[in-house]
Amino acid sequence: MADTSFLGWPFFDDAHRALHSGLAHARMPGLEDGEPADVDAASRRLVRVLGEAGWLRYVVPAEYGGLHERFDVRSLCLIRESLAYQSGLADFVFAMQGLGTGSITLFGSDELKRTYLPPIARGESIAAFAISEAEAGSDVGAMQTTAQQVGDDWVIDGEKTWISNAGIADHYVVFCRIPEGGDRSYGAFVVDAETAGLQVADRIQVIAPHVLGTLRFRECRVPARALIGEPGAGLKIALATLDVFRTTVAAAALGFARRALDEAVQFTRHRRGFGKTVADMQMTQARIADMAVAVDAAALLVYRAAWTKDRGEPRITREAAMAKLFSTESAQKVIDDAVQLHGGRGVVHGEVVERLYREIRALRIANLRCLRRRDEGKAVRCGCRIRYDVPTLRRRRSADQRGDDRAAGAWTLPGPHDTDALQQQHPGPEGPVLRRAGLRRPRRRHPRHRYVWRPVRQLRPALTARRQGAGRVGGVSGLVGWQ
Repeated sequence: MADTSFLGWPFFDDAHRALHSGLAHARMPGLEDGEPADVDAASRRLVRVLGEAGWLRYVVPAEYGGLHERFDVRSLCLIRESLAYQSGLADFVFAMQGLGTGSITLFGSDELKRTYLPPIARGESIAAFAISEAEAGSDVGAMQTTAQQVGDDWVIDGEKTWISNAGIADHYVVFCRIPEGGDRSYGAFVVDAETAGLQVADRIQVIAPHVLGTLRFRECRVPARALIGEPGAGLKIALATLDVFRTTVAAAALGFARRALDEAVQFTRHRRGFGKTVADMQMTQARIADMAVAVDAAALLVYRAAWTKDRGEPRITREAAMAKLFSTESAQKVIDDAVQLHGGRGVVHGEVVERLYREIRALRIANLRCLRRRDEGKAVRCGCRIRYDVPTLRRRRSADQRGDDRAAGAWTLPGPHDTDALQQQHPGPEGPVLRRAGLRRPRRRHPRHRYVWRPVRQLRPALTARRQGAGRVGGVSGLVGWQ
């Protein structure tokens, strides 16, 4: 039984608690743990089941058959977490119904909304979101698929790959470059599956069974009414849609982690060894405690981001990216620990933790593919940069300031291995040279940066500042600023 104490957090109201209770007690066919032999048929069946149960009404505005006037991200996260806890494929199906219509909901014309949204809410239609290309994954601006206006129509040419629901979707939201509009001009179009010139070129098999494929467009002609929003605004539409659903990816990872934690606790309580249960062993208890901490920390980040969006913030890129980064990475560790606690059974095909291991590995690099970089106190995830005011890294100084440093007795080295200046003044191996010169060696060095080396006597006052969060000094680190 999954922990529900988090529902008492101030992020939720009574409607959210009722939603979670309904999901927990729902008995929907198709949510079994086993993997289906026919993924396409299982996905179609799950769309119908979710539609009949009313869960797909959360991805559509109330005016077109939904439950809320606008997206309630906390509800979307609760649904994805609950579905991921039960079935990775069910979560996948629900997510794509939202992502494949989110652009229409946010920016589409009334005609597009009337045409495409009500069938989605009823589970009678399947949606897809086509933005990725072979050379344009996280870097969506590198897409090469084009849309050119010919008379009153648009003609699309190019290829899209890693497209979820390729081959079973009834419509695709396709993002293209518009050459006549300039380098930064993109468009978003709704393309029906039976449109001439659209072909499913390939199906992609991955370790966690999902419907994935490659789409090929050859002189695919769509009417002017298929355009979502204004010509040239396609990238804005894509990023706004992803900004809503990025937090729900973190919620899915949270659902996987919760299930892994529960499976580990249940298994270790019944598995006996050395005269006692595995759960009674101190190392097991410590590992499970770490897993529980990771799950709760991820939940806090997920529902903080969702609550911030529901509160009316126009953008939650920072909060959503942080939630997704931590949730997916920590879920991988939690699930890996669960596999380890299961021993040999953890890698047996068909075991729940074995399935979760494949599901989370795919989630970290597939849906809304991630690019993470930690550099100088900044983190980048899903193409979105998070900026931190990190006091330990000082800004680049001017040439005059560097001159002042040298006049004050500091040595400036042009690279991480260039110690010629010091060797000329103090011959001998680099380590003794630095010690005799009264310098400290930096812990981390990178060829793109220059370093300021200060005499040890100048570091002592900074030790106090270090405790106040003003600079990174202490230990063997004498690096007081990037140059």
